[in-house]
Amino acid sequence: MKNEQKISYSEAKQRLQDIVTKMESNELNIDDLSSCVKEATELIEVCRKKLQETDIELQAIYEKMND
Repeated sequence: MKNEQKISYSEAKQRLQDIVTKMESNELNIDDLSSCVKEATELIEVCRKKLQETDIELQAIYEKMND
């Protein structure tokens, strides 16, 4: 996986979708399952952080508009 600071939300989301698709279609062999689950967990964390950062930024903008 790319450095989490450099991967965009869209890239992380797409990679998560790719992993889920592989798991659902049984394309993922048991030897790769653990690494894919680990990567998915990291990608979910990246997405969560980016969503939280965006929420904070939007709240600041909203508060500034209402001052």
